[in-house]
Amino acid sequence: MLLTVPLLSKASLFGSLINKCRQAGIASLSVTTREASSTVRTTLEEKVGLPPRPKKPLTPFFRFMREQREKTKANNPHFSTREIVREMSQRWSEADEVTRNRLQDEFKRELQNFVEAKAKYEATMTDTQRAELKLLKDEIQEAKERRMMRKRIIMLGRPKRPASAFLRFLVQERTNAPQTANQTYREWQAKCAEKWSRLSDKEKQPFLEETRREITVYKKDIAEWEESMVRLGNIDVVRPSNLIDPPEPKSKGIKPNV
Repeated sequence: MLLTVPLLSKASLFGSLINKCRQAGIASLSVTTREASSTVRTTLEEKVGLPPRPKKPLTPFFRFMREQREKTKANNPHFSTREIVREMSQRWSEADEVTRNRLQDEFKRELQNFVEAKAKYEATMTDTQRAELKLLKDEIQEAKERRMMRKRIIMLGRPKRPASAFLRFLVQERTNAPQTANQTYREWQAKCAEKWSRLSDKEKQPFLEETRREITVYKKDIAEWEESMVRLGNIDVVRPSNLIDPPEPKSKGIKPNV
């Protein structure tokens, strides 16, 4: 019996290579980010010259989880994290009054200490530090909203913008001059960028023309997609410049002068 394997079209094969290049870059960046975050973890307060903020005490339930977690894991090594939490939740619902009261009393004592420590901490903050701290929190919230919007756009099937001419060149180099074992992705990409900068206009032309052709198709597809989003009431995912009555831009916080 013969097995038949469907051939990838040129577009799907190219898209697969593009994704591999993007994923390699993201993986390299993620490793660097993890390494940096594992060595230095600075709080928002420390960024504006303050010591770490007092931490809220754990509630009775989370204190119970802290006490029971290692024992539960040891008794049930095959349990997933979700199953461990479910098991501890069941144990908490069956806990006796002595245990519950003990944990509740501990929480109340630490909560009172926390309230006092928080008041003292906030009394030491200057107006400039408060303003800077608020600005940092606003930036974090905006970044979170952007991530959520990107996920929403993907879920709604927004057409993908075509790869740039340089990214197409990277895909070609991935075959012609792949990354070596002693090279990081950043080093390989930098070498490709240098090679790209040395190409003549004639050598770059095929990559540029392919990008222009796909951009033309993309502009038509994105316009149709945005029209459908307006009809469905998903105006928040449509570019403001394409709306008849665009929303007011968000006001940016002004960084205080130090």
